[in-house]
This record gives sequence, structure tokens and C-alpha cells, in this order.
Amino acid sequence: MPDKYFEDQLDDEEVLYVFRKHPIVMRKGLILGMFGPLIGVLPATFKPELGFGWFFGGLLLGCVLGLILYFPSWLSWYFSVIVVTNQRFIQIHQKGFFSRSVSDLTLNHIQSMNYKIEGLEETLLGFGTIVIQTYMGDVELHHVHHPAKTQKKIQAILRDEHIEPEQLAPNPK
Repeated sequence: MPDKYFEDQLDDEEVLYVFRKHPIVMRKGLILGMFGPLIGVLPATFKPELGFGWFFGGLLLGCVLGLILYFPSWLSWYFSVIVVTNQRFIQIHQKGFFSRSVSDLTLNHIQSMNYKIEGLEETLLGFGTIVIQTYMGDVELHHVHHPAKTQKKIQAILRDEHIEPEQLAPNPK
């Protein structure tokens, strides 16, 4: 038997599609990490007689500090994945080092799937939101890279697995 792709994978389950959110979700960590090199060169900036050794040494230490400040954002992005198997739709969301949430949805509970791209930033950078309607409510996947292509891929998987999303029942009012 092949190795399992993720911890909760069932024995007879095959992973068909895996994707992550758009890298834009790391922007706060990137901005915070850019303060590291800035802080590192401050001593040599205010006291030029320290010389180039202090400047480049401070720059190196500042870059290390910047990477340390950026790392939690990258970690959350890298370990937050959405997995589509032949049986389930699983969203794994990593928040920091010690917090992980997992949402699990069987494929036959999906009623419909839509996507939306709102605003200039989403349009220019090519990300958006996929909304999956189920019996229990909506599942929203924010910051999905190329949501139209991703939605088509998931719909193709549903077709290949012979799962037809059911029509929503009319509201009895």
C-alpha cells in the first residue's frame, strides 16, 4: 500500500487534488520580516564611524531576524492545505505552531459550487473565494489561487467519481 498523504487518510482513499491558498496570505509576515534588515543596519546608520563591518554584520543579523519574524506566516501557509480525495473534501488550516483545524466533508454532500473574485487586488493577483453549498450550510475557501480553474478541477473530480450535486430544494414558504 502506498504511503498516506495526510494523517487521517483512510486505507481505501485516493488523493486526487491538493492545493493551497494564494501566497498573498503571507503578506503580513513578509512586511513584519522586512523590519529585520532595517533594524539590523540602524546602528551603522546613526554612527557611521563604526564602519562597513558593523553595517554588513548588522544587515546579516537583520536578515536572520527578518526570517525568524516571517517564518510563522510561511508555516501557516505551507501546512494549510485543501485535499480532495475520491471520498472526501478536507480543509486543513494551520494557525501558528500548535493550532490546527480540520474540516471534513463527504463529496456527496456538495450541492453546488460557485466562485467570486471581488476587487482590484483579487483581479490583478488572480485569487478569489470558492463557495461550496452543502446541506448544513456554506463552506467558504478564501484566497484560492485561480478560483475558476480550481472549481473546474473539483467539478471534474465530482463527475469522474459519478457524484452529481443535487439541486437545492425550493423554500417552502
